[in-house]
Amino acid sequence: MDYDVIIIGSGPGGYVAAIRAAQLKMKVAVVERAEPGGICLNWGCIPTKALLKSAQVFDYLKHAQEYGITVSGEVKPDFSSMVARSRTVAEGMSKGIQFLFRKNNIEYLKGFGRLKGTGNVEVQDSEGNTRTYTTPNIIIATGARSKELPNLKQDGRKIIGYREAMTLPELPGSMVVVGSGAIGSEFANFYQMLGTKVTLVEFLPRIVPNEDEEVSKQLERSFKKSGMQIMTGSSVESADVSGGKVMVSVKTPGGNQLIETDIVLSAVGVTTNLEGTGLEEAGVKTEKGKVIVDDFYRTSVKGVYAIGDIVHGPALAHVASAEGIICVEKIAGKEVTPLDYGNIPACTYTSPEIASVGLTETAAREAGYDIKVGKFPFTASGKASASGSKDGFVKLIFDSAYGELLGAHLIGANVTEMIAELVVARKLETTAHEIIKSVHPHPTMSEAVMEAAAAAYDEVIHL
Repeated sequence: MDYDVIIIGSGPGGYVAAIRAAQLKMKVAVVERAEPGGICLNWGCIPTKALLKSAQVFDYLKHAQEYGITVSGEVKPDFSSMVARSRTVAEGMSKGIQFLFRKNNIEYLKGFGRLKGTGNVEVQDSEGNTRTYTTPNIIIATGARSKELPNLKQDGRKIIGYREAMTLPELPGSMVVVGSGAIGSEFANFYQMLGTKVTLVEFLPRIVPNEDEEVSKQLERSFKKSGMQIMTGSSVESADVSGGKVMVSVKTPGGNQLIETDIVLSAVGVTTNLEGTGLEEAGVKTEKGKVIVDDFYRTSVKGVYAIGDIVHGPALAHVASAEGIICVEKIAGKEVTPLDYGNIPACTYTSPEIASVGLTETAAREAGYDIKVGKFPFTASGKASASGSKDGFVKLIFDSAYGELLGAHLIGANVTEMIAELVVARKLETTAHEIIKSVHPHPTMSEAVMEAAAAAYDEVIHL
């Protein structure tokens, strides 16, 4: 065999699996047709956060007077420089992956990889040349791409996906964003902060519909305060690109509306990259565009594994990484525990940020729990007041019987950095009493976690 394991795809699932396999003394190769690091590092998680940071700095400067700072002259966004910075950040991260491959003696095979019979991976380079490599273990980690709606075909110019949204040649005057999940909300927030007139359209009754209802309402208030137009319970019926502008027909609860805009961003989710990978020919079973796997990511074909966005579960980078580690450790014969998908944090990097883990209040009640709910607003936080970021709250949900933390839902500045405490707490089966009695530093945003727990038990001090 040429390798102990070959991984097709170098995103946060693939490259992490490769490094862990190398640490376990396996001979590893990674096949990648695009840039090392996959969509996340190059066209997703990392460059979008760079763009959002630029918009946040711009927003700070616009409100500098509130912090006692006088800025002379007009503060204007340099959109092309923001885009260039985000690309530089992404390129640096991608180079970092290449360094890690070299450090861990992982062979990087540039090209398109596909299964070619038992234990064989065929790699086709950009010139059409092919070579077949042998291995007893193949991990498919090909990820996903922007999903297209039948009535909203992307042309890359007027109707775009998230990839084009990161590299527009100029700042649009107006934009309709279709879909208010993490991707749609982040881009809507980014462009709104820079001065684009944004309309956010969501088919479901509320934005960020997977989040706790109170979190959704808070984000909607914050977005509307910034001037964004929100259309929930609505759907885009058509988009006419024949003129200079895009004429978007939106079906709303109150009837059809016609919106004139420069750009339409379709952010209605992702679809898996399974085409041409040879899975069907190899007999690997799929369902609704996802590969069927067991708890250790084994497919229906011996020696073939799948991780990340192409399997059932949250399409999140940190989930793919965890799956990759579990997968290769199982291949290596280690004692492995299946991933607990009920304790996966979700983060949305809007302003204010959203972070959550576990059950929402509605889901907890529907599951039959008798619950205690504690909520602490950042308006009562000294650190939030000092930093000028008082929007949002921490909401914790406990099982009344045992004090078990069932769910945590945060919205506010830097809450994506705070959620890990609650993920660990749930992992360790920490009770509300233990959170309340764990001394949190003052003044910090994280004090709100302790205060929210105390609020659930009528012990809150600062409300």
